[in-house]
Amino acid sequence: MIDLKDHRIVVTGAGGGIGRAMVDVLSGFGAFVVACDLEEADLSFDGVGEAQRFDLLDDGAVEAAAKRICDGGVPDAVISNAGWTRAETLDDVTPKALSLELDLNLRSAARLSQAFLPAMRDRENGAAFVFISSINALSHYGNPAYAAAKAGLIAWMRAIATEEGRHGIRANAITPGSVRTMAWDHRIERDPGILAKVRQLYPLGRMVEPAEVARAAAFLASPLSSGITGTVLPVDAGISAGNLPFLEQISG
Repeated sequence: MIDLKDHRIVVTGAGGGIGRAMVDVLSGFGAFVVACDLEEADLSFDGVGEAQRFDLLDDGAVEAAAKRICDGGVPDAVISNAGWTRAETLDDVTPKALSLELDLNLRSAARLSQAFLPAMRDRENGAAFVFISSINALSHYGNPAYAAAKAGLIAWMRAIATEEGRHGIRANAITPGSVRTMAWDHRIERDPGILAKVRQLYPLGRMVEPAEVARAAAFLASPLSSGITGTVLPVDAGISAGNLPFLEQISG
């Protein structure tokens, strides 16, 4: 059983589909969750111990939020969950889209970790960063700018794991497969049958549930993973294990 009693855990993008699941799962394991999102996000649901509203693209706001959070208690773990993409293929990646998606999915998480690191180095019992990357960082499934940012996030995670381990700080990443959240709504509007098509690509025959990503994050944020750092954990219903459609084609 994962025990996060007396753990103070920061979650970004807490108002989204995976973010809400994070809050529910972490609080269910006893954690005090500091839920972070934009000003307009709904953070009034069960499990939120403290709500912090700021824009991850605003460096000053990030620094101020980290200070406010640390003033209430230095976090045991920071889970960088916030992310967004719309540029599905290379033809969709305009200069504006490239800059926005790199900033939203890589730079913001990197800057947030930098803002927390000085305080977290002083914790006697260590601390943890968990970065929510994507299977797009491991192979190409579309969304080139998002994929590049998420791959960069894994490199950033490894830098923290290597350089900050001497301070008892661990860092790991999760690479979720397709997760049924609001991020799929625009695709469903375009093709109502897309979910059924996508499910066929996964060895488990289904998409990943938000709570499954959240439980993996809870494990990596907990003392149960005390010897694990610098790793990438796929939570992807098996899609990165092999090419199921190819196997089905050659096996008849």
